[in-house]
Amino acid sequence: MPVSLRWAVGNNYHHTTWRGQYHVQHTRRAAVGVDRRVEETMEFFRKTLDPVFALAAIAILDIFLFLILGAWTVGGGETMMTGLVAQLFLGDELMRIPFWQLVFPPQGDYWKIYISLGMFFGAFVGAVLSKEFYWRLPRRASEWLMITVGGLLMGIGIRLAFVCNVSTFFGMGAEMNLGGYLAISGIIAGAWVGSLIYKKILEG
Repeated sequence: MPVSLRWAVGNNYHHTTWRGQYHVQHTRRAAVGVDRRVEETMEFFRKTLDPVFALAAIAILDIFLFLILGAWTVGGGETMMTGLVAQLFLGDELMRIPFWQLVFPPQGDYWKIYISLGMFFGAFVGAVLSKEFYWRLPRRASEWLMITVGGLLMGIGIRLAFVCNVSTFFGMGAEMNLGGYLAISGIIAGAWVGSLIYKKILEG
């Protein structure tokens, strides 16, 4: 091989090898950087906020929400979603029930619907990013029964009291409303009794 050709081939070989090594090192550094950013994101969502800081942040955001839109409730949005689903199946027949005609006329633009959906979406994203999301289904028929009965009782209680636990804790409680404190006492007592029943059935 002529000297000039050997020189050209040799330089080209060394140049190609150097570029390959640079590409591998660059790819490895980029992969390490991505892994580090993913790990930092996971750690951020795994952290538990200090309760005092979290409640202070919720209180401040709640003030702005009240000034802009109104009191923060979750039960109202879920009630409206239930009404929209019922209207989908029943049509105008739903209006024969006074509750849906006078108290909660189904409206798709009811802003509390999107508060509930936003909470669900935020919880889902946080769980996925922290790699703590998983499906859990009750294994026993008794658990399904307890969930169904508990959900129905919660729904009935919400509609009878016309508030939900969120508005009770962060609305009526903050306003030092006596009814709010009575409701909070009932929620705590009910949660305690319910946990005892749940534990007894599971251990049985």
